[in-house]
Amino acid sequence: MRISCFLSAQFDPAASATEGIDGVLAQAAAAEAAGFHAVYLGHHYLARSAFVQPIPLAGHLGHATSRIRIGFGVLLAPLLNPIALAEELSSLDVLTRGRLTVGIGAGYRRRETTAFGVAWEDRLRRLREYVPILRALWRGETIDAAGSWGEVPQASLPLRPVQPGGPPIWIGAFAEPAIRRAARLDAPWLIGPKGDDDELARLLGIYRAELAERGFDPAREYPMSREAFIGDSYRSAVAAVRPHLQRQYAGYKSWDEAQSLDLDRYLAQDCLVGSADEIVDKLRRWENDLGITEVSLRHQFVGASQEEAMDQLARFGAEVVSRVATPDTEEATR
Repeated sequence: MRISCFLSAQFDPAASATEGIDGVLAQAAAAEAAGFHAVYLGHHYLARSAFVQPIPLAGHLGHATSRIRIGFGVLLAPLLNPIALAEELSSLDVLTRGRLTVGIGAGYRRRETTAFGVAWEDRLRRLREYVPILRALWRGETIDAAGSWGEVPQASLPLRPVQPGGPPIWIGAFAEPAIRRAARLDAPWLIGPKGDDDELARLLGIYRAELAERGFDPAREYPMSREAFIGDSYRSAVAAVRPHLQRQYAGYKSWDEAQSLDLDRYLAQDCLVGSADEIVDKLRRWENDLGITEVSLRHQFVGASQEEAMDQLARFGAEVVSRVATPDTEEATR
């Protein structure tokens, strides 16, 4: 199994954003040194926090690191133009020397779609249309493309990605129709930070059944994101992270499920919280029972300090990653 981490590049508007970015770079360097497989960035516009946009930040991280993969978890692709996306993401793949992973999602905030002139329902159609456009351009094909975003005949991409066929595209999804959509697009489903083992098994069954119906190979990446905190015991870990998660989820005003969250149940069943042994046991269960191939961990939450985030990265690296991580032979042989 591969262990990755989610970097929180959003700051208090009253704080120094440059100091905040220095902290993000320090976390990325620490994750690389500790053996993490990848770092992932989120994406929002019009946030209450000072939110550093992920595409330029990914290029900055690519320059500051040498091995670790860099990706999005997730990029709000339907808000953007697919031709611009194809060119910018191809540029990022070149800048990172082929270390880019592109997680995309439809988004859940109407404020964002309205700001970009995207009809709420159209964001789903755009997501479906964008994936084949990106793949075709990255393969070097010349295509005629048109949609609510614009129209372009004979589009091609002279700047080709380093990775053959372009960077991997994953699709973030929570609801069953969105999970089926990911399967129909022959894209790995990026599992979000919710769902206990029984629910994940049920939804993965739906995803794999849809793959089979379409004749797609089920042997693929099965990435998952989780909230995480390591302590000397489950009790001490919960005591440390619970206030942070409470603040974090209270801020998700546009995510209905976050407003009715049973935090204690969520911590016990959905999150990766506890001692090193408890965390390793859960990771191995996810790998063996569900087929999960990669887990991306968020260590830093609203109100958490840089020192705490760095301590969590160091502890996960020393006490967890070293015990469960699959060697990155693919990167080693490039």
